[in-house]
Amino acid sequence: MPREDLKPMTITIETHDFISAAPKSLRTECAGLTPAEFYDRYCGPSGPVKLSDWTRAALHQPAATYTATLEFTGRLRTVVSAGSPVAALTSALYDEGYPVEILQFHQRRTTAGTATFVQCEFNGRRGWGAALADDGAESTIRAMIAGINQLGS
Repeated sequence: MPREDLKPMTITIETHDFISAAPKSLRTECAGLTPAEFYDRYCGPSGPVKLSDWTRAALHQPAATYTATLEFTGRLRTVVSAGSPVAALTSALYDEGYPVEILQFHQRRTTAGTATFVQCEFNGRRGWGAALADDGAESTIRAMIAGINQLGS
């Protein structure tokens, strides 16, 4: 079951910090959007895949260990990764019928946290997902999920 105390991440989008950190092609694509419209289109948490839980352990080990619990239309799946959360999530998505390909990956540290922008391809469609989090790995996972949700809806 999803943890009741885990709430969807709410961020305040600072146009200068977050959107300006996006790669040029995404900034061109989203020109004219308000920060709220940008969030709804590229960061929105709605869709067939949800992040129910996220933990990072073994911070002082050679490779950090990440655990993500994903919800696929009511079914939960826990993914554990030592090293690359991107590889673990990509594999889990593939196993669940979401063969996503990462075409572009951009990550920048901002004053508000780590901003991640991922261009995904799924079922012949391309789209961007974006996220902002304190941890770069969590930001990456959230951006990938936002991207697949945009394409899978």
